[in-house]
Amino acid sequence: MSFLNSHHPEIDVENRFRISSVSTARTSRSLGFLTLLCLSLMLGAGQKAQAQADAGADEGRRSVDVGVYVSPPFVSEEAGKYDGMAIDLWEIVAGKLGLATRYVAFTNLKDLVEATRTGQVDAAVTNLTITHKRAGILSYTQPWYDTGLRIMVPESGSAGIQSVITGLRNAGHLRAYAWLAFVIVLATILITLFDRRFDRDFPRRWREGLAESFYQVMSVATSGKATRKNLFGWQGRIWSAIWMVFGVAVVAYITSSVTSVMTAVSIEQGVTSLADLPGKTSGVFTGSASEDYLNEIGIGTHSYPGLGEAVAALEAGRIEAIVADAPTLEHYVHVHPQQEMEVVGSLFHPNKYGFAFPLESDLTTPVTLEILSLQESGAVEALRLEYFGNAL
Repeated sequence: MSFLNSHHPEIDVENRFRISSVSTARTSRSLGFLTLLCLSLMLGAGQKAQAQADAGADEGRRSVDVGVYVSPPFVSEEAGKYDGMAIDLWEIVAGKLGLATRYVAFTNLKDLVEATRTGQVDAAVTNLTITHKRAGILSYTQPWYDTGLRIMVPESGSAGIQSVITGLRNAGHLRAYAWLAFVIVLATILITLFDRRFDRDFPRRWREGLAESFYQVMSVATSGKATRKNLFGWQGRIWSAIWMVFGVAVVAYITSSVTSVMTAVSIEQGVTSLADLPGKTSGVFTGSASEDYLNEIGIGTHSYPGLGEAVAALEAGRIEAIVADAPTLEHYVHVHPQQEMEVVGSLFHPNKYGFAFPLESDLTTPVTLEILSLQESGAVEALRLEYFGNAL
């Protein structure tokens, strides 16, 4: 080997160069690996530190389950997210108190109140009226909204066709209409037979003849004008005059009977105030203050989970009115003009909204203090203006 190297020095140099290159490459790879390892360790340490910081922050916030009942514009829901005036107010208070909120939805107020009473949820957030009955089983905050009850009815105008037909039947007018229809059919047949015999210009085909006679009869019945040919001189004139008087009488009778029935139906079914509700069935929300109040004063009620179901019953004629909190009804009419509903009468049975907690809850006092602070700073009024504008 030394012989070869001594005779070929260029080979020795080349070998040493190759060995040096391999060593350099290995050293570079080692340095790269060590660099990546250090970066990974640093990144992992940073993520762990951030996770520990986040965990510390979460541990510093108290988690609370908040029961909600969807009642726009105080509580609205879209794609699993809640908003509305009550939600916004609660979020502000929860942020100030360091509370982490998990919302639990309920389909009616009765279930929400019961879940709050038994401690299934830590708080009830919606337009929940403060009542004497509820105050005995729940712990309320300072009221944050003043309102009262109002009445929703179909828009005034004309009575429904079904109500008019029922009124005509009850008054005996439908039987009279049936006799009038029989007389019109009989007159059409008799005039057709008569004119086919005495009028040479009368259509020969039965279909055309009956159509012509029916037109003549209805012309007299509706307009009082006789347009058929006079075939019998002065006697024919007399009979035509008698027939016109009959037509005028028929039109007058039908008009007056329908008008009187529509007026009676409007008076009987019309609701414009609380005084009109006795003897009628009013829709209310299950477990609501309006349900308790109407039951106390002896007005018939039918309970529904929410306003949508109550409106459907009102449109179907199963109830005559809906009694609920004024802002809820007014908001519904505003956003659903196509359903032709209106809110009537003045505000009655004033009430107040507050957040509710189980009895002896340690959240009542701090939440109340925050609400008072927000009222004094004008934040609650700003929320009201955001959702209701300048409406009182």
